[in-house]
Amino acid sequence: MAICSCDEETANVGNSISDSADLFAIATDSFQVSSRSLVVDSVISRSEYSYLGRIKDPETGSYITSDYMSQFTLLENESNAIFPPKDSVASLIDNEIVADSCVLNVVVNKWQGDSLAALKLSVFEIGNPVEEGKTYYTNFDPAAKGHIREDGLHENKIFSIVNLQLSDSLRKVQQSGSYYEYVSIPLNKEYTDKDGNTYNNYGTYLMRTYYAHPEYFKNSYNFIHKVCPGFYFKITDGLGLMNEVSRTQLMIYFRGKEGGKTYVGSKTFNGTEEVLQTTRITNDKKTVARLASDNSCTYLKTPAGIFTEVTLPIDDIKRNHENDTITSAKIVFNKMNTQNDLSDNLLQQPTQLLMVEKDSLYSFFENLKVTDNKTSYLATYSSTKNTYTYSNISNLINHLYKKKQAGGSNYTATHPNWNKVVLVPVKTVTTSSTSYYQTTTTITGINNEMSLTSVRLVGGSENAHTPLHITVIYSRNQ
Repeated sequence: MAICSCDEETANVGNSISDSADLFAIATDSFQVSSRSLVVDSVISRSEYSYLGRIKDPETGSYITSDYMSQFTLLENESNAIFPPKDSVASLIDNEIVADSCVLNVVVNKWQGDSLAALKLSVFEIGNPVEEGKTYYTNFDPAAKGHIREDGLHENKIFSIVNLQLSDSLRKVQQSGSYYEYVSIPLNKEYTDKDGNTYNNYGTYLMRTYYAHPEYFKNSYNFIHKVCPGFYFKITDGLGLMNEVSRTQLMIYFRGKEGGKTYVGSKTFNGTEEVLQTTRITNDKKTVARLASDNSCTYLKTPAGIFTEVTLPIDDIKRNHENDTITSAKIVFNKMNTQNDLSDNLLQQPTQLLMVEKDSLYSFFENLKVTDNKTSYLATYSSTKNTYTYSNISNLINHLYKKKQAGGSNYTATHPNWNKVVLVPVKTVTTSSTSYYQTTTTITGINNEMSLTSVRLVGGSENAHTPLHITVIYSRNQ
């Protein structure tokens, strides 16, 4: 038996077969990062979901109310298939076509709070359409802007999200996700349109308008401007429940006849992302500002509450490394424990955080951007580590440094936010495709988080914990 050894180190393995021009040296460093809470008045209201309810924030004791407006979608040139031919409608009064019933359904994806809490919902008919081509934020009030029809349809509904009139077994099926919960608002009272014509219900108005003017149903634009500009859903009383609304349905029921037999027919108009859906958020701004003034940490709070602003030490990172390559720049944001033990778990931390340049905070959402790993990044909450981690923002460091270099000596004075980014709680919209037995998921949209979330992060000017740092790895040719 023989034992051999050598004095070679693994760091030099491969050097003998590498060209000297390909050899590089590695250096690491760490820099302190400053952060603060940033109060936001409102965020863009475009989202995959609308929000409806009123709830007490257990962290601040203040009330948060969400109302929303929805229009309805029609496919281009769908008009031939909306209702059956006029002579095949069996629902008649005095030989005039009528709808047997009409209903608005608010379909709920999920909720926060007490599912048995009773809320009073008021539904108002929109008279002056909310126009496309504009950006609407969560402080947009359709009533204050004159969009509500003063003498139009107005219905009230008291509801809880769990219907106790259903059997226990059926409620369990609903809770398991087999189908959605919904709030139903009948529109079966006498209705008078803007021209003074009276109908026995809103559905009859829609049907008769269709047969008189099918061109009004040619597409969503015509339908919104000529027939139904939409409805505004407003919480007017009650507390304890916030609903995430997946869609709004306008349903008309009638009887038809075919082959000597009578059948029950229906038509559903859906509120979808193809038309406007605006959510209005009302909260106590003084309470939010008082919370943000706590400099022992930083906050992330939704909806439309508090973001975290981070100042990156770009100059320090690049000093004496102007010609080096930054191969990695990692920053970790640690979640602090909640101040109060919230046994009801109402306040959850946001799942995803967008990091974006402060000067691009609003344009990012307005221009429907997604992350590019150069000027914007996503981090996902890790429940095992209690952190949000951005593994490598080196492209962002280089991007900000190059902009400063190109901007000249007066750049920092004219661009005070040049080295600042903002952490924003968001929700992503994804699509999946399968090829060769592999599934690829692609982010197709990023929206502001609108549900009730809150988290405290280590940071702030009076931080008592380990300072927030960014760890950088440099490389240079030897």
